[in-house]
Amino acid sequence: MPRLRFAVAALLMTGLLTAATGQDKDKDKTRFELKLTKDQTFYQDMTTTVMQTIKVQGQDLVQKQEQSFFFKWTPVKQDGDKWQVKQTIEGVKMKIDISGNPIEYDSTSPNAAGSAGNPGLTDFFKGLVGSEFNITFNAKDQRVEKVEGRDEFLKKLGSGNAQMESLLKKILTDEALKQMSDPTFGLMPDQPKGVGETWEKKSTLSLGPVGSYEVTYKFTYKGKEKDLDKVEVVPTLTYKAPTEQTDGLLFRIKSGNLTSESPAPGSILYNPKSGRIEESNIVIRLKGELMVTIGGTDTKVELSQEQMTRVRTSDKSYVTKDGKEPAKEPGK
Repeated sequence: MPRLRFAVAALLMTGLLTAATGQDKDKDKTRFELKLTKDQTFYQDMTTTVMQTIKVQGQDLVQKQEQSFFFKWTPVKQDGDKWQVKQTIEGVKMKIDISGNPIEYDSTSPNAAGSAGNPGLTDFFKGLVGSEFNITFNAKDQRVEKVEGRDEFLKKLGSGNAQMESLLKKILTDEALKQMSDPTFGLMPDQPKGVGETWEKKSTLSLGPVGSYEVTYKFTYKGKEKDLDKVEVVPTLTYKAPTEQTDGLLFRIKSGNLTSESPAPGSILYNPKSGRIEESNIVIRLKGELMVTIGGTDTKVELSQEQMTRVRTSDKSYVTKDGKEPAKEPGK
């Protein structure tokens, strides 16, 4: 019996020492996590700018596109590690210039009627505004587990067009909505990180009849930048052509070979006080060829694209009556 008690005591001591060593090991590391407080609303602005050149039969089709989505997030209730969060699309801005033909829409401007160049596209963006989702966010794993509101969202965007609604169902899958409804954008590591340590996040972005992208983000914690934690990020994309034909499009992508590169590492600034991403800036270039079938004829398409995405977070809405930026609070 004494030996048994000694063995139990030794095992217990080993466990305590291991736990203490683990805590000491993480003492100088940073924990990246989204901090939520009931009814404490926060806001995000996600702006993406795309410069794209498509070469078809020796002719260049140049397109510049800028889209801004303004999100409102309200933590509703907590149940253990799980939070119920309401996401609202407060506003949308869109500018598209296709070979000198501009299309614009701005839901944040009360006097903006949108562009007559493509009323269908304008109506689509109008349908986005005011859409709401109920999200289940796992604070322990820092990920979105469930999104409710998809069916209502698809009906709203489809506007009674059964063909459009069917196409959107293939693009806006449950997994796609989880990625779109993640206030951390999948950037948070699941373990504390020290300066110089790295981690990766992988995901699949499915665009239905347009194909899919395997996306890998490699992160490196660079340390403090004033009161914020800076993370360097290098994204890579691998394109896969669609495996099945879908009605609703005037073309079909048969095959594709696209490669990506990051001209310079992107950056993420995490605010440990608020527990949110203060700002992130990521640039990625995509280049290659697609084989597209239009009207039964196969055509080679050369694609060159640069995409810049910026995300900002604030305690004040980015949708203001005067159209100005929300004032930053001291220390933000």
